[in-house]
Amino acid sequence: MNPTTLTTNIYQNNYAVIGTGALGGFYGAKLQKAGFDVHFLLRSDYEQVANHGLIIQSKDGNFTIPSVNAYQDVAKMPRCDVVIVSLKTTHNHLLTEILPFVVKDNGVVLVLQNGLGIEAEVAAIAGDDRVIGGLCFLCSNKIAPGHIHHLDYGKITMAEYASHYHSVATTPRLQKITHEFTNAGINIEVAEDLLLARWKKLVWNIPYNGLSVILNATTAELMADINTRQLVQQLMEEVLLGAKGSGRVIPQEFVQLMLDYTDNMKPYRTSMKIDYDESRPLEVEAIFGNPLKMAKANGIDLPQIDCLYRQLKFLDARA
Repeated sequence: MNPTTLTTNIYQNNYAVIGTGALGGFYGAKLQKAGFDVHFLLRSDYEQVANHGLIIQSKDGNFTIPSVNAYQDVAKMPRCDVVIVSLKTTHNHLLTEILPFVVKDNGVVLVLQNGLGIEAEVAAIAGDDRVIGGLCFLCSNKIAPGHIHHLDYGKITMAEYASHYHSVATTPRLQKITHEFTNAGINIEVAEDLLLARWKKLVWNIPYNGLSVILNATTAELMADINTRQLVQQLMEEVLLGAKGSGRVIPQEFVQLMLDYTDNMKPYRTSMKIDYDESRPLEVEAIFGNPLKMAKANGIDLPQIDCLYRQLKFLDARA
């Protein structure tokens, strides 16, 4: 299947959400609230969500979805046009047992995960021409089973994936998905260069996720101290160096933009800090290891990021 040959159909896509947590639960609930057919795969929250639905506490307005299509067994789910993967990357080994059951023959996998190199893992299962990458700029936490607290932001940047992250023009299928997300009240930006978009997201994810765990701090605490603020900026500039080694130039002013962005957000406990506090595996390889490997393959040394990576590996193994 060549994505450039697809045409936009008049019918709505139906959606599967693989990973109904703070991210997948929030966006999936928004889609269902807007009238789309959405199917949720759950683990520990299954009984609660199957019986009581989803509760969304949001800065944009609270709402409840009292009845959802909830599943514990992927084999019982219908095949869907768009499969949203919002699992933690530490569970991506499960995708070989999930995606073949739930993606339609002409369907697509929308990867809403942190890190770098994730689309290639999904493409190995679904095919290079059946993957779209999504970068979520969302402050959201799951505060109880089936209860999600959306604190701030919510934009998604989407781009088609092609083998080795070659740039791909916007396709009709991507246009249709972004149109449907927009109709659900989700702010969408479309990019043609997924690799550049991934590196730009790492400008935020690497310093704040890593330092929040190592220093036991919220984003606000990291920004309030002159020493950690300077360290955040230095780490951001190393990400720019890694991106440049991959042939992607991120303007220097983007660093200040991310600093301002964080200054203006509500105090936030990052997703990695929550995982660490709850003794769950950390997404160290996706967010730190894979960018370091790509930079090294391009002859670029990122010593401060490497230092964070090794400390996080130690903490992750000990936890």
